[in-house]
Amino acid sequence: MSKKARKWPIQSKARYLSAQEASVTGEVSYIQRLALQRDARVVTLGSLVFFSTQSGDAWLLDTEDGLALKLAEDGDPLPNRIIETTERFMIEWNMDYQIEDSAFISLDATGSRRVIVGYPIAEIRKAIERGQR
Repeated sequence: MSKKARKWPIQSKARYLSAQEASVTGEVSYIQRLALQRDARVVTLGSLVFFSTQSGDAWLLDTEDGLALKLAEDGDPLPNRIIETTERFMIEWNMDYQIEDSAFISLDATGSRRVIVGYPIAEIRKAIERGQR
């Protein structure tokens, strides 16, 4: 009788921010560091959802408009154009996203569609719901 390795469910943690803690660029840095550590987390900031994955990816989502910006891939931070002042911010989005069943789907400006499984979809859905309230 052989013993099989037990697979533990993927666990992620959610983080909630107060208005005083809110900084888009600060959360980008935070979620990129977590991606480097391969730590799956989900952070909400109004209608924005930041998440990192155990595969080292990190994303920023706009829940109102279905926009996405990939912040890290395989632990490596990706360049982005985010400008923030004390009163407002600007994000140069480069993708749209969808979530279907357990898949995260990104669509870029060329129409290229990428389907990714293994992301913490349940936690991302909860964060999206909070952002749409």
